Amino acid sequence: MSRDERRGEIYLEFRPIGQQVKVTAIDAETGLEVSVFGPASAAQEDLKRLAVRKLRRRLEQEALTTQDRPDPTLY
Repeated sequence: MSRDERRGEIYLEFRPIGQQVKVTAIDAETGLEVSVFGPASAAQEDLKRLAVRKLRRRLEQEALTTQDRPDPTLY
């Protein structure tokens, strides 16, 4: 069994905080993470979907900004 992350793999963490739930989504490839908050009464699937959408949007934004930057490994 390989310990390499599969492309597109996302880790999710659900942490209750009072009457809210904090959901953290982490991209396995880049380590980039985002968080969303929602009511504890919300469906876990809805919070998961929101966190994943936010992470994917952030990854898109990161890809656009890195296109404009030169490669730092080149001299």
